[in-house]
Amino acid sequence: MIKGVHTMFYSSKAEELRRFIRDKLGLPYTDVGGGWLIFDLPEADLGCHEHDTHTTSVPSGTPHISFYCDDIHRTVSELKERGVEFTDKITDAGWGLVTHFRVPGDFEIELYQPSYKKHPRQP
Repeated sequence: MIKGVHTMFYSSKAEELRRFIRDKLGLPYTDVGGGWLIFDLPEADLGCHEHDTHTTSVPSGTPHISFYCDDIHRTVSELKERGVEFTDKITDAGWGLVTHFRVPGDFEIELYQPSYKKHPRQP
């Protein structure tokens, strides 16, 4: 039975990115040795979106990773206090409030507050 999802960011500055996630985002982790940190996430969800060659140049099968929160305004404020750089304003995408922040390796990660309700976790 599937128990969860393992996600991965490939970064030209992997060690810096691990420190960023540990220190700035504050995610708990397991040190598996050799500088490798595996971060524990409190929950996850998975969406499957249509691939439309008329509206995107992203190839079919391309993964997308984002973080979500309950209160995006509070979360953005707290992360800014820790030195996180946001690259755009919070906007309403219909399915949630969305923004992006920069991480080591010079790429951005999406942060959103969903407008949809998540089902409670089943034991």
